[in-house]
Order: sequence, then C-alpha cells, then structure tokens
Amino acid sequence: MTILYEDNHLIVVVKPQNVPTQEDITQDESMLSQVKKYVKETYNKPGNVYVGLVHRLDRPTGGVMVFAKTSKCASRLSEQIQNGTMSKKYLAVVEGVPREKFTQLTHFLKKDTELNMVKVVPQYEEGAKKAVLVYNVLTDVEKKLSLVDVNLITGRSHQIRVQMSTIGCPVFADKKYGSKYKGNLALWAYKLTFEHPTLKKNMTFISYPPESEIPWKYFSLDKYINNKS
Repeated sequence: MTILYEDNHLIVVVKPQNVPTQEDITQDESMLSQVKKYVKETYNKPGNVYVGLVHRLDRPTGGVMVFAKTSKCASRLSEQIQNGTMSKKYLAVVEGVPREKFTQLTHFLKKDTELNMVKVVPQYEEGAKKAVLVYNVLTDVEKKLSLVDVNLITGRSHQIRVQMSTIGCPVFADKKYGSKYKGNLALWAYKLTFEHPTLKKNMTFISYPPESEIPWKYFSLDKYINNKS
C-alpha cells in the first residue's frame, strides 16, 4: 500500500485501479479493508479498528484518497466535502477533442443500480441528482485523444465518465460509456487538497497515473501536473 501521509488523525493513500473503495458483491479486498488491516497490524490494535471512509473512487479509477483515523476527523473531512472546500482533481484521457477547451458541465444524473450504470435525465425526474464539474483540455494527440484536467465540484457515481461521454468524448477504455478502446480506464484522481482537521492548515497531495501505460505514455504528465496550482 502506497502511503503519502499519515498522522494520528488521518492517512492519505494511493488507491490502485480495479480495487474497490469498500467491500462490494465481489468480496474482493477493498481499499478500506487494506487500510484497516495496516492500522491494526502497524499499531498492534486489538479488536475492531476504526477507519472512516469519507469519500469514494469508482473501482476502475485510481489515485489519492484520504481516510480518517478518528470519528472527529471523519466528521470534519465530511463537512469539507459537503461545503465544497475539499478539492478533488482528476486527469482523464478522453476520445477526440471536446468542442470547448475550458468549461463547466452541469447535468442531472440518475443511477440504475441493477445495471450499475448512470444516465443523464431531466432535472425534475425522481431520483435525479445535480452533477457539476469543470474541465480544461491540456493537450491532444492528433485530435484522437485528449488529456483533460477535471475539477470535480460534486461527487456523483460515475460522474466524470458519464458527463464526458455525454459531450461525445468518453474516457479511454470506458466500455460502459461508449469507448472503443480496450485497457485500463484512463481516469486518475491525481490531486487532493483539504484543511487538516486539527492543524487547520491546507494540505495537498499528488499522485501520478501509471505513466508507462497506454494512453498515459502519450503525454508529458510532468509538464502539466507540476504547473497546476
């Protein structure tokens, strides 16, 4: 397990792709269970270990996650998510080039739990939830693939995948939402910023996607990640 930061209150880790955030019907080992196991074994804690899950990443998405080690920390981090002060930024490789290079997307989404798919629906349809993101096209490869920086304003299930597919630019290898490519989903939570719940200082953590893999290797990620504020 890759640990970016840890103290008595929280732990920041990198979730690998295709690992569930929490236990699902597959019963594969989840990120949450890995963190609990690490805390229990490292600090020789008896009984049930508390680790608070404050946000999620879709199973095929990798990147930075923070877990709380106390209930007070979990509550304070959850508040930051609710009031929008926790910043979650993603890199995605999408098919084609979005018509607008920098814009905000707002849709209303509804999840079909039986199919585990999300669709765009009218605003007033029962179960519809508002989804907002801001994307910036960083560069493209001969108009076939684009590297996109995404600032997630709301945190809906499959949100980036559905919204980018809706504008005709599905995420690379996202078969569920219309990609024609095979491989690992090219979506990575590369940057997480929040206020430490007790130190009251802003903390930023960065994790690179797998740079040697297709399609990430087509882009000079250093050029874009190091220059992002």
